[in-house]
Amino acid sequence: MTFFLISSMVKILAVFTAIMVGVALLTLAERRICAWMQDRLGPNRVGPQGLLQPAADGLKNLVKEETLPARADKILFMLAPAMSFIPALLTFAVIPFATPLPTPWGDVEMVVANLPVGFLYILAFGSLGVYGIVLAGWSSNNKYSLLGGLRASAQMISYEIALGMSTVAVLLLVGNVTLTDVIAKQSQSLFTWNVFPLFLAFFIFIVAAFAETNRLPFDLPEAEGELIAGYHTEYSAMKFSMFYIAEYSNMVTASALVTTLFFGGYDIPFTHWDNAPPWTVVKLLATLAMFLIKVGFFLFLFIWVRWTLPRFRYDQLMALGWKVMLPLALGYVTVIATAIWFLHDRLGWTYDTRFALALFGLNLLLAVPLFFVLDRGHIIAGSVVEEGGRA
Repeated sequence: MTFFLISSMVKILAVFTAIMVGVALLTLAERRICAWMQDRLGPNRVGPQGLLQPAADGLKNLVKEETLPARADKILFMLAPAMSFIPALLTFAVIPFATPLPTPWGDVEMVVANLPVGFLYILAFGSLGVYGIVLAGWSSNNKYSLLGGLRASAQMISYEIALGMSTVAVLLLVGNVTLTDVIAKQSQSLFTWNVFPLFLAFFIFIVAAFAETNRLPFDLPEAEGELIAGYHTEYSAMKFSMFYIAEYSNMVTASALVTTLFFGGYDIPFTHWDNAPPWTVVKLLATLAMFLIKVGFFLFLFIWVRWTLPRFRYDQLMALGWKVMLPLALGYVTVIATAIWFLHDRLGWTYDTRFALALFGLNLLLAVPLFFVLDRGHIIAGSVVEEGGRA
């Protein structure tokens, strides 16, 4: 029991420190990547190659004056940043990031809390972040902030349902909500990574994840061209920073969750060496590096999309969520459940590469007409002008 408590405390401190340092460096990475895309230099003055820019930004926010609107609800105004910040950090607690660490006192799993309901835990705590945003908008007693908070609540509710439904397909295929079991199920070969047999579920999940993290093209709650700065208009100093830390922490968690559910987690492709005991430090470092590479790719994708695509109009945002994503997720769960039942019960197949490729072929058959319709704006309201209409 003593060893369990000590190892848990060490893991909590290590993961918390890694996320906070990673978020600071991620702000620098975003500024440098967007500068590279726009043929600029980006921040390069503070420290070698601008590496100390996050430290300068943090120090600036620490010493800035804290403001409090005269007619704000003071308690909720102070509480709202923490209500966004804390759930963003808690959601990473159940994501496995490497193989176990061998010690003289037993193997230590590289996950803060290996809960048997790990994925449900992420959905539950991930949905709590919207309370901080809504209360920030309402407690500020500012009309622009209130509109940002209302947009955030509508957006989160709209896409939370599609996000949750898309993962039902993963649960149907794996048969378990424990994330370590989800990773183990994908470790047979590259094609048993869930992105192949459940490609459309991955598509729904990644789009909903962009909306859940309030990133472009789904950053309607902030929308500086319309709402000044949205829900955090009245915030300054560290309270303002906590919203940004929450946003980038949610990006990290979403990237880690996509990696775990659809890309094999810390599994190294084309080898089974990393999936079986005896566990060693070399295996831990190798799988940790693979996990970080996959998460880093999706973080780059978040940044890439932000500086490439324009923002949706609000009616397009709602139409996509309710007229496309939700019906698509419901229909897809029905089709994939039927396919899994037919392959497993009627044909007697066990889950292997052949099973995964059969489902991948089904996903391709469904994806071609789906993307053909979406690409021409026939579903999302107002995205195209009808033939013969005026531009």
